[in-house]
Amino acid sequence: MNNDIRVLIADDSVLFSKFLKSVVDSAEGFTCEACAENVFDARDLIEKLKPDMLILDIEMPRLNGIAFLRQLIPQYTVPVIVCSSRRDLVLKAMQAGAADFIAKPEEGGYDEFKQKLLRSLKAAANIKRIKSGCKFYNVRTPAAMKAPPEKEMRRIIAIGGSAGSTEALPDILRAFDKTTPPVAVVLHMPEGYTSLYAKRMNKEFPELEIVEATQGLYLKNGMVAIAQGDKHMRLFKDAKGYFVTCEDGPKVSGHCPSVDVFFESVAYCAGDEAIGVILTGMGKDGARGLSQMRHAGAYTIGQNEKTSAVYGMPKAAFELGAIIKQCDLSRIGDVVKAHLNK
Repeated sequence: MNNDIRVLIADDSVLFSKFLKSVVDSAEGFTCEACAENVFDARDLIEKLKPDMLILDIEMPRLNGIAFLRQLIPQYTVPVIVCSSRRDLVLKAMQAGAADFIAKPEEGGYDEFKQKLLRSLKAAANIKRIKSGCKFYNVRTPAAMKAPPEKEMRRIIAIGGSAGSTEALPDILRAFDKTTPPVAVVLHMPEGYTSLYAKRMNKEFPELEIVEATQGLYLKNGMVAIAQGDKHMRLFKDAKGYFVTCEDGPKVSGHCPSVDVFFESVAYCAGDEAIGVILTGMGKDGARGLSQMRHAGAYTIGQNEKTSAVYGMPKAAFELGAIIKQCDLSRIGDVVKAHLNK
């Protein structure tokens, strides 16, 4: 239990708090540290117990949960799962900084609610940064989740591009070797082509492990994972390290896979451990995501107009203020290495 993630429950229903406590205590790696009947008691318990996570109701006496959440996250940043019957307040709760929103069960729905909460607890434990309002905040690292210093500083390189990027990527990879942090790449390529492209790149760069991304693939140094041509790729991190998911979904910013979807996931789970690179391409996909990466503390690089086949995506990112360093394609790999060596 000493290594468990400690959860504080804040709900004015004593009966429902007991139910929540039983669910938390049944989850492997979690324990309920205490229960509070209002947010003021919760505040006092937070100061005293320093919990790693909260489960929070919205409708409580004196101050509602959303108002409390807006005050809490900037001062004490931990994942907060909101459990409420107010389904109409989902968006406000998420904007305030909730890690998840789970509707309280109606009659006969307790088993389904329990499974949702168990999944939410596990997902929330892996959150690294929380967005409340317009700002990102670093999550306090629970003692049970702390890794050795060499693992705490693991880096990730995220690359996105479109037209001309399949020819541009090799210029960057030439600067990398088997000691380079994991590289994950989203290029706008058709279904079926990404596997062939990865194999061709593998032959060209035998010192790297270049693969087509698969569901749940864990990334490692010297690996380059290229998103499948018809699935959105997202980055996640757990105690083992970074891994990616590959899932069907509607087009985002006009594409699947979408660079925006990928970069936003990198901003969310990697923060200032990430380096983002946006390459030549038509349109604006990736600009918004790279902006989120920069606001989350990542170092961001854009290919300049002179060396871009199509100066669309890098231009959109540059004009949005998402790019810290803009340079020739031939220099991007060295710029990445120089930043890693700082």
